[in-house]
Amino acid sequence: MPLVDNHSYKPPFPFRNYHLNTIIPALFRKIKEIKYKRVRIDTPDDDFLDLDLSLVQSNSIGIILHGLEGNADKAYVKGLVRIMNRAGVDVVAMNQRGCSNEDNHKFYSYHSGKTEDLETVIKFISNNYKYDKIYLAGFSLGGNVVLTYVGEQGNKINPLIKAAVGISVPCNLKATSYNFLKKDNFLYQYRFIHSLRKKALNKIKRFPEYKHLEKQINSCKTFFDFDNLITGPANGFIDAEDYWKQSSCKQYIKSIRIPTLLISALDDPFLPTACYPNKEAEQNPIFYLEIPKYGGHVGFVNRWQLNKSLWHEQRVVEFISSF
Repeated sequence: MPLVDNHSYKPPFPFRNYHLNTIIPALFRKIKEIKYKRVRIDTPDDDFLDLDLSLVQSNSIGIILHGLEGNADKAYVKGLVRIMNRAGVDVVAMNQRGCSNEDNHKFYSYHSGKTEDLETVIKFISNNYKYDKIYLAGFSLGGNVVLTYVGEQGNKINPLIKAAVGISVPCNLKATSYNFLKKDNFLYQYRFIHSLRKKALNKIKRFPEYKHLEKQINSCKTFFDFDNLITGPANGFIDAEDYWKQSSCKQYIKSIRIPTLLISALDDPFLPTACYPNKEAEQNPIFYLEIPKYGGHVGFVNRWQLNKSLWHEQRVVEFISSF
């Protein structure tokens, strides 16, 4: 499907600045209405996942995946949970491994291509609840997981899954990682790497066989440094390059066989040109690519009242309601 020609997103003037559109909602948006019920499930490798459920007694459910170093309590997740609930859809917000305020049991954790954990959640939902429809949605890294999963499954995808959405997705991980080396992105990368380093250092206290990595972990300053030292090898990849190559969702878009929407702003500071799969969208009739001129990274502020529903949340509900 060619680009979705939708010009409905019109930000208030200050939010035409992509840094403001990225940072302001992340820092100041509060969603208080959502009250989760937490369920812990086991994974096949003797680890666990914490799921936060917000149920409205529906026959359909959405599974939402947060972004890098996020969790189900982030405002961008709760905002989507709220609008889906209001549309009559139950929601499970999936906390990826190590992201639910309790460290997971393994040295390895979540990453951009860890689709097996999403599969575990889908099987849990299918086996323990009676839903007619399942929808998938992911933000940033979580969006990469969703699009990769849907592409990997292809025609074999669970028939209950009717549609999927990715928001602000780094479809090319290598290009995204090097894009963070830009001067404008220094603070974003610093914040992410600081959090990842802290988690890794806490891990080696529980896994002393990795104690020799402590000095190198402290020296990590870029995504290449961290992914080459920790993310890649800990998850069975050769190095950062191998991890990025195998886990980037762009290569899987051609195999997607359910209606799927990708929303990424043209001015997203995280995403270089390689992250906009125009060619792939043109070649797949059920993959919809929407690229608003503005929006920043998971921003899409369309009103001054940040705690109200934002534009991308309305688009997600509009899209999944079609199926």
